[in-house]
Amino acid sequence: MRVKKTMKKTKEIILAILALVAMIPAAAGAQQLNDKLLNRPYADLRRWHLGFSIGVHTQDMRFTHNGFVTDTGEQWFMDQPSFSPGFCVNGLVDFRLNEYFSLRLSPGLYFGNREIKMVEPVMGLSEKQNLRSVFVVAPIDVKYSAQRYRNLRPYLTAGVMPALDVSKKRSDFLKLKSTDVYLTVGLGCDFYLPFFKLNPEIKFCFGLTDVIQHDRPDLVDDPERLKITQSLKKATSQMVVLTFYFE
Repeated sequence: MRVKKTMKKTKEIILAILALVAMIPAAAGAQQLNDKLLNRPYADLRRWHLGFSIGVHTQDMRFTHNGFVTDTGEQWFMDQPSFSPGFCVNGLVDFRLNEYFSLRLSPGLYFGNREIKMVEPVMGLSEKQNLRSVFVVAPIDVKYSAQRYRNLRPYLTAGVMPALDVSKKRSDFLKLKSTDVYLTVGLGCDFYLPFFKLNPEIKFCFGLTDVIQHDRPDLVDDPERLKITQSLKKATSQMVVLTFYFE
């Protein structure tokens, strides 16, 4: 039941983001239907160029439980029932490979928060914990761009994103590792404006590693908190990121 609820909320967020992105080309197209002039016609011929981006994102976490039962008969389950928007800012280095492909490096910072709910259904117990994070990221993407049509050009991206969490870790129910690696896929569109390119982009990030820190010497004398970590086999992170690049 919790999985269906989480999937429903994820779909609602994705649909809302796609609706926002869809509004931009509609507005741009209405302005340029009768405009045959190309803005920045040689922008894509440069070998490399720089830019930056700002955006918002949501962080999710998928838990895999191991069926651990405490001496008192408790069996705990973890879930993330809601999503909190985060903020991100990135630089951009784009290296042109050929007419359709380019390689992009976009280091930056992701500020986010996840509220985790821990439930013991039989005895009716529950706990909550906020997992705040400040990620230093270094996404590396291959960008495939379609043929340019007037002043717009849609594209797809795929790549990897190493992430380092530099936030201060607290001794709580759950403690996360500082490093993670994501596989990323995204889509967007280049809008050629008179003085720069605006690129709205939506990206989906899938964590590859177990982010739970299972070795908890800080909780050896606190079994009431340690039982939460003992109930987990692993947990992986996911993100949905909406960014606006300026090139």
